Amino acid sequence: MAAAASVRSGEVLCLFDVDGTLTEARQKITQHMDEFMQDLRRKVKVGVVSGSDVDKIKEQLGDEVLTRADYVFAENGLVAYKAGKLLATQSIQNHIGDEILQNLINYSLNYMAKIKLPRKRGTFIEFRNGMLNISPVGRSCSQEERIEFFELDKKEKIRERFVADLQREFAGKGLTFSIGGQISFDVFPDGWDKRYCLGILESDNFKAIHFFGDKTSPGGNDYEIYSDPRTIGHSVTSPADTRRICDELFFNSGASIPS
Repeated sequence: MAAAASVRSGEVLCLFDVDGTLTEARQKITQHMDEFMQDLRRKVKVGVVSGSDVDKIKEQLGDEVLTRADYVFAENGLVAYKAGKLLATQSIQNHIGDEILQNLINYSLNYMAKIKLPRKRGTFIEFRNGMLNISPVGRSCSQEERIEFFELDKKEKIRERFVADLQREFAGKGLTFSIGGQISFDVFPDGWDKRYCLGILESDNFKAIHFFGDKTSPGGNDYEIYSDPRTIGHSVTSPADTRRICDELFFNSGASIPS
């Protein structure tokens, strides 16, 4: 981490992943954590960046999230909001074309049809503006089924082996495969990971951008932005850990804000 320096209001941005960072996986933010984030906004600017679409972010962080955060970057920033207003959107089908997209969907469905799991539910591929979200167990699984799959996946590396197969099959097609959360992984054009939002932020000239995420190891969907030289990365293990680090950085009496 760089040396500490005093920073005026607005010069520092804290950018947060959602699942495992501000909330438990696919759960709603607690009142305690939500109040803490509003306290933090009095110190620095606050943004969220997630692979999920806007509706899912609202489910977890509340319907007013677009105005209760200074920035909301849905789908890694491919759908971007600032001060509650839509900045821009991008489209995966326009970028890579329907031929590659359909080949990817067909191949993935065929692969998942051969996976034997304790149970399968619905919505195995979710089409978003800037990416596909692929879930072997199906996104409509219950919370208990989600945890069951997650524990099985940790042992049998179901998603990891699936991604490795897709990387071989679609090598040279300009696609990135990124594992995040508990039940799925994202597929998007190269360069459209969470670093995408940093390009949008460049014109705001922040002195420092702190990023907080839980999937910060190589292959995790926070790794690229966590390790990017434009951010100060913080790897967290839970919402409580996120709060602890923010407390140390920004609320210690008499402490200056790191940059």
